[in-house]
Amino acid sequence: MRYLFLRCLLLARVMLTICMMLNLYLSFIVSHGFAGKMKIVEEPNTFGLNNPFMAQGSRLQPKVAPSPVSGPVHLHHLAGKCFSLTESAYKYEFCPFHNVTQHEQSFRWNAYSGILGIWQEWEVTNNTFTGMWMRDGDTCGTRNRETKVILVCSNTTKLSHVSEPSTCVYSLTFETPLVCHPHSLLVYPTLNNELQKEWDETEQARYDGLITEQGYNNLLRDIFEDSGVLKSHRVNVSPPAAEVVSEKHNSLQKCEENNKRQREEIKRLRALLTQHNISFASQPDDEKGPVSVTTKDQHLRGDTGLIDLL
Repeated sequence: MRYLFLRCLLLARVMLTICMMLNLYLSFIVSHGFAGKMKIVEEPNTFGLNNPFMAQGSRLQPKVAPSPVSGPVHLHHLAGKCFSLTESAYKYEFCPFHNVTQHEQSFRWNAYSGILGIWQEWEVTNNTFTGMWMRDGDTCGTRNRETKVILVCSNTTKLSHVSEPSTCVYSLTFETPLVCHPHSLLVYPTLNNELQKEWDETEQARYDGLITEQGYNNLLRDIFEDSGVLKSHRVNVSPPAAEVVSEKHNSLQKCEENNKRQREEIKRLRALLTQHNISFASQPDDEKGPVSVTTKDQHLRGDTGLIDLL
């Protein structure tokens, strides 16, 4: 009887040990394997930022909403898609016109998963789209993380390279055949007729010397902001309806009025010199011959020739 009791006691201890080991194994799988996978963002509309099935406290929390889709129309269909790249221990995901995220490929309980930037605006250089800016990402010290995405011509569409040129500022290289055409990244063709007309008038005003280079750049930025290419930083103040006047039109009108007054003053001074028989060498602007416009001045806005994107 004593022997049977000892055998039952030993069997009970063995069963208890097996149960404890099984419990530890299941706890490890749940807390590391399952939780680790849930931290990885696969698609913006299924996991991570917008997953309705994930607890709110477990989702990535963006500081701002993405800006509206803008820029070349042939790139708009990239919205809603994501492209990933794994380098070292991190997986990066670029969702055009949405966000950039980073996910540590580790089963540690506190593996990092965060936002490197939310879609904000284009970078425009020489009237050409040169990059996409993702800003207002997760906090990094005293600033927010931000990412510049560079578009490069390629036969395939993929996220090919990620670097961090400075602390909390990332650079992504995105390859796609959608930017291989020489005119695929020009700004001017993406504008509506009204904004193209404003651009033409601004170019003419600069050519006629009615505005300074700084004034030209300011007017051009206003056009880009109105088109949604750049994020507007202007403070909207609602004046009385009777006083609403276009600032850009008003600036050009003032320049034309000043130019007209200067011409009249020059004519008056010339008449005064003639009256006193004082000669002058230059001719009035009205007597000058027509100004020829070279081929260089007739190029499409922002077209500086072939763009080497390889």
